[in-house]
This record gives sequence, structure tokens and C-alpha cells, in this order.
Amino acid sequence: MQVPLLDIKQQNSEIYDDLKDGFDRIFCSGQFILGPEVEAFERNFAALIGAKHGIGVSSGTDALLLALMVLEIGPGDEVISPAYSFFATASCISRLGATAVWCDTSADDFNIDTARIEDLISERTKIIIPVHLFGQAAAMDNILNICRKKNIHIIEDCAQAAGARFDGQQVGGFGTFGCYSFFPSKNLGGFGDAGMLVTNDDELATKARILRMHGMSKQYHHDYLGGNFRIDALQAAMLNTKMSHMADYIERRRSNAAYYSDAMSKIDGVGFDESCAIILPVEKQRNFHTFNQYTLRLKSGKRDELKRFLDEKNIGCQIYYPIPLSDQKCFINNSKGKENITVAKQLALEALSIPMFPELSSGQMDYVIDSIAKFLKRL
Repeated sequence: MQVPLLDIKQQNSEIYDDLKDGFDRIFCSGQFILGPEVEAFERNFAALIGAKHGIGVSSGTDALLLALMVLEIGPGDEVISPAYSFFATASCISRLGATAVWCDTSADDFNIDTARIEDLISERTKIIIPVHLFGQAAAMDNILNICRKKNIHIIEDCAQAAGARFDGQQVGGFGTFGCYSFFPSKNLGGFGDAGMLVTNDDELATKARILRMHGMSKQYHHDYLGGNFRIDALQAAMLNTKMSHMADYIERRRSNAAYYSDAMSKIDGVGFDESCAIILPVEKQRNFHTFNQYTLRLKSGKRDELKRFLDEKNIGCQIYYPIPLSDQKCFINNSKGKENITVAKQLALEALSIPMFPELSSGQMDYVIDSIAKFLKRL
């Protein structure tokens, strides 16, 4: 049997006719840049999150960059970033000349360790970027308490977590900005690169729209040095169609995650605590996890060995992320706090994501589970 890490084609084929209708609308209208399809998607997505404004952009990375630009982050400023995340979280900080200040990770949920944040704050700290990694919300109550006390902005990196909730509230609506990616593999996946910025601040939303259009308030009048960060109308139409299915996609992911966890927790040596050879992902009590990834942890240096074993069994798996951001070469001279990172380095050696997508069959999951059990028997 072959089990891919994800299967984008299967998901999109199920709604092919609806997607084709969206394509035909764009094709016939000739409105490829901004326009009513983009406005409808922005309005609908913002309503889903519970935010006043949605600003469609060209990628999740550009959503982060634009949020930082709106808040005028630059040289001399410090931005607290988790050391364990995708590259874009920190690269946007450095691109603007600011300093990334690394915060370590919580081992149980892969998110920023909120107990360490206050010690990292200085008079130069302007923003904290919590990442809701793998589809699970960071501890937003702790982060909000810190930022309100210190008058610091929050930019939520929701690239992997559209639809995730903390205390019943959608992620992305807690901070000054929420930033989303619609990369094809996400819970709401497009047909290329696309992203979204959400905010409840009218003035910041207006500025964001200007900046995404070369800083142009009206044609050929440039108030700021902006960029070309617009979402394509075609992406907006396709995503608007898929958004009505997102809740179902997430429920199927959650069902698959429960199936994995229930079955694998019955295998000797697999469980939810640090004493186990394979540690299963947990959903924190106040969270609604969307399982953009289902990520195991393997201790005692066995992660790479399991990956090779699953590769031989034609089971897709991926290491997210083998190098903490704090150890990336490009950040050596423009970041702080590398010496305090320990858990993120541990996770970089232990984490392995196995197949997770809504259309996974029980037979495919059984094959993955059986293969992992066979691997453990070899040890």
C-alpha cells in the first residue's frame, strides 16, 4: 500500500464542478486583479474569524511582512519569535532590519513557551509573534496578559491554523493582526500561493490595503513604500468556494487524529507522556486543534530511523523542522537569545509528521499504525 503525506488532488476533485464555476466567472469577467471576487472572499473569511477586516495578500509570508510593515517595524526594534517554526515567521523580521529575539518552545504542544516571554522583553520590544503550530493554538491568555501590561502588539501567525480555536474563539482575532496562509497543503488550501491578514482596527486595515498596492492611496499617489502583495482574483474565487467545506475538512482531520491516537496509544511504548518511546500529539484542554499536521515525537535518536522505515513502506512522512530558527545561518548576526534555546533543539531532533488529510481512509491509517508497531518491535 502507498499512503501519501497528503492528497490535494483527491480533495479538489470532490468539488471540481464548483471550482470550475469559479474559474469560469473569473475567465468571463476579465477581472484578474482585486475586484468583487477578492472583496467577497475577504468579507467572508473575516466573518469566519470574527474580525472586522480581511485583506487578501499574495502569500502567508507576505501577510506577516505586511503586518510588520503596517506597524512600522525596522532597525532598532525587537520582535519576539518562537525558535521552532517555519522560516517565514522570522525571515520577515530580519527583512525589515529588526532583531528577532528567540523564545523557546513548549514540548507538549510545539508552541511558544509563554513562561519565558517576559524575561525576553526589553525597551525595544515592539511585537510578539505567537505561532499556532501544526493547527493548535498557543496559550493566548498568557500572551494577551503580557502584551497588555507591556503595551506590545501581537501578530498571530495562523499559517497552519485556520479554524483553530482557543477558549472557543478563532485564532487570528486575538492580536493586532492575524496572518494566514492558503498554501495548497493547509486546512483551507488554494491553488498556489495566497494569504490573508485580518484585523479589527479600521486605520490599520486601511493602511494595510494601501501598502499591499505599492503604498498607493489613489492611482500614482504613493504615501508609503509598499509592495505588490495582492491576492489573485482566481485564488480568491477558488478559496471562497472551498471555504464552505472547511469545517468538514477540519472535522475529518480531527476524526483521523482521534483514530490514530486511540489505536496507537494501545501499542506498547506509545503514549502521551515523556516516558514513551513514541509520544503522541495532545490537544490542550482549552483548544480546538485542527491537525494541519499529526506530529509524533521519538526520543533516543530513533526519529530518522523511523522515517527511513516508513519511506521503505511507501508511507509519506516529513520532518518539521530539522533546524530551529535560532540555528539558521542567516540569523546569526541579527538575532538574540540563541543560547537559551533547548526544547526547540530537542524537538528538531524528535518530531516526525505522518499522513494527515481529510480523505485518509481507515485502511490507510491502519497500515500506518501497523507499520509503526512493527518498527517498535524491531527496537
